[in-house]
Amino acid sequence: MKKSVYSLVLMDDVIKAVDQQAYRLGTSRSNLINQILAEHLSCVTPEMRMREIFGQVAELVSSSFCVQEQRSPSLMTVRTALEYKYRPTINYKVELERAPAEYLGTLRVSIRTQSAALIDMFHSFFAYRAKLENAYLSRIGVDSYSCEIGEGSFARKLINTRTLDPDQAGAAIGEYIKDLDRAVKTYFAAPKEFGESAPLLEKNYRLLLEKYII
Repeated sequence: MKKSVYSLVLMDDVIKAVDQQAYRLGTSRSNLINQILAEHLSCVTPEMRMREIFGQVAELVSSSFCVQEQRSPSLMTVRTALEYKYRPTINYKVELERAPAEYLGTLRVSIRTQSAALIDMFHSFFAYRAKLENAYLSRIGVDSYSCEIGEGSFARKLINTRTLDPDQAGAAIGEYIKDLDRAVKTYFAAPKEFGESAPLLEKNYRLLLEKYII
């Protein structure tokens, strides 16, 4: 959204209260004043849009994930534990763009472990998953799939179709995380037998694509 510079004359006590609140929220004085005025005048700000998206994500995943406290309006983290020895934690972190263009934002998945074997399994699963997602998206004419696989980490861009309102975007992200997590846990539960489970998981992903492209 376009921004311009304006001069305002405000009481010192008001500025002091604004600065204190801005510090607590991790934002700037100007941004907080902009949010307060926008909400009062029923204007939509990027923060309001992101809050609506994350609210929908939290509603969808809260029953099976631990939703972390948000320290930034553009960032949300949920985590869960694998049914694997030592119960390693998987983190799903969504970072939204303030002004989305080709992508709504980025999803980053990471595993907390020191086990080289576990990290290798993580890498193998996401190499398979990235290939699967890219193939199915290409079949429906979506060629903007973008991801990176690191050591114990996976990051992919969330595609912006420009057809989803904030509630629908939140539902799409939440459903995608749930589908991805289901596949991750199935793989880690029995990696040697994953070939037997893969067709059903691929079907679930196809069904997700019929509802949302993300």
